[in-house]
Amino acid sequence: MVTNSLDNDLLFPDSDQPVPPVADLPHQPDDLPWKIMVIDDVADVHHLTTLIFKNFRFEGCPMELIHGYSGADARRLMQQHPDTAVILLDVVMETEQEGLQVVRYIRDQLRNPLVRIILRTGQPGQAPESEVIANYDINDYKDKVSLSQQALITSVTACLRTYALLRTIENTRKGLKKIIDATNRLYEPKSLGQLATGILTQLSALINHDDHNNRDSNGCFVATEKRGALRIYAASGCYETHVGQPVHTVATDEVIEMIDGAIQQRQHQFTSHAFLGHFHTRTGMDNLIYFHSSHRLSEVDRDLLEIFAANIAAAFEQLLLTREIIKTQKDVTFTLGEIIETRSNEAGQHVRRVAESSRLLAQLIGLPNQDCELLRMASPMHDLGKIGIPDAILNKPGKLTAEEWTIMQSHTKIGCQIVRNSDQNILKTGSIICGQHHEKWDGSGYPDGLAGESIHIFARITALIDVFDALSHKRVYKEAWGINDIVALIQQERGRHFDPSLVDVFLAHIDQFLAIQAAFE
Repeated sequence: MVTNSLDNDLLFPDSDQPVPPVADLPHQPDDLPWKIMVIDDVADVHHLTTLIFKNFRFEGCPMELIHGYSGADARRLMQQHPDTAVILLDVVMETEQEGLQVVRYIRDQLRNPLVRIILRTGQPGQAPESEVIANYDINDYKDKVSLSQQALITSVTACLRTYALLRTIENTRKGLKKIIDATNRLYEPKSLGQLATGILTQLSALINHDDHNNRDSNGCFVATEKRGALRIYAASGCYETHVGQPVHTVATDEVIEMIDGAIQQRQHQFTSHAFLGHFHTRTGMDNLIYFHSSHRLSEVDRDLLEIFAANIAAAFEQLLLTREIIKTQKDVTFTLGEIIETRSNEAGQHVRRVAESSRLLAQLIGLPNQDCELLRMASPMHDLGKIGIPDAILNKPGKLTAEEWTIMQSHTKIGCQIVRNSDQNILKTGSIICGQHHEKWDGSGYPDGLAGESIHIFARITALIDVFDALSHKRVYKEAWGINDIVALIQQERGRHFDPSLVDVFLAHIDQFLAIQAAFE
């Protein structure tokens, strides 16, 4: 099992078909060597192989030889170095077919289809070439006795080229899968801040796969136009402490040059290690994403970033459209509330105060931000049903008769019916509040006599805030109450009219609610 016939002249085959480097599974930075594993139980084979590849380079990178002397070594080393490009594997070691068993282990148990396997044997009769090639997933089969330096280098070069291409294909496939997964997540956020943070997270996962220590070390950010300047909306690394600040006051000269180029040319910018994405929305707003990679961006990286950028642009557009729709819905609900406010001669800004105070109470009891904002936009519709109440009853200065009171109570059902069939979340929530904001904690309210937590939390909050604001201001049928009298009534109705836990939180923060009253006089 010696290799004395190996030539002394090294042959460096031309590499006239360069393979683009890739960045994933495994990442092969420009300055890292290709891993060549030598598995043979003869020490001279290792020595000669080392001499042959000492000065050999492929695509500008040298070789790193990893040595093992048995099948057990091969199994252990392949677990430690799954990014091995080529393995020169002896057939006969501990057993006559040990090398063949290693091939099975690599392909079937490690599930590594990328590493190129060159079998080398000094006893070809024990493992006939035709049978081995037919039954094992190998890439070349060489007889050590007749194997020259030139033949070995040529075989390794061909395997490296194939490995690089396969890795490019695999990395592209993995990258596209990540883009699909990331794109789905891009459409989940309901705010620009959530979207910006999600973009940075997904970009980092897409490009900096293996470099956890240096990830985002030089800073990444998302910036959007606000108050006449591009301001950082979300950031990591060195920009993390500059959220809210204008980009041009904190970015490096290189980054500013990329930004200026992106805005002028309306296209993305690249450097060897950075990506600057430019997204100009249909509303005329510029949005920027700066992402710094800890390793050199390959052509595959750039292609993946271009694809992902198209999805980012669509996510920006959808978010802005959603915000526009929500703003329109909010304007509609406030307008409806103000119409009722005017018609029933209620205190000015009543619906504004109810909206802001309801949101505040929802925040204080720990509801999610999304629910707090939804309540703010839907609570102005609480008296929508009064649109169906006759003016003579709605604006009667004296006490209502029993018949008139029954008619007045019907405003809960009327309001609920007006918007209950809408598919829009704000209007659907408004329907719940319309129908339940006169229910009472002890079950003595109307229209359905609901009690306790069977009353929706939004309606319980609105009920307390509505009474507080109504008592605080003059109405056609009463004068404004003093704050001490209002607090006394609310304490008296704790556990009767109002949810006791809401009353406790409300009274503990009464100064904040009074501040809202003052802000919307």
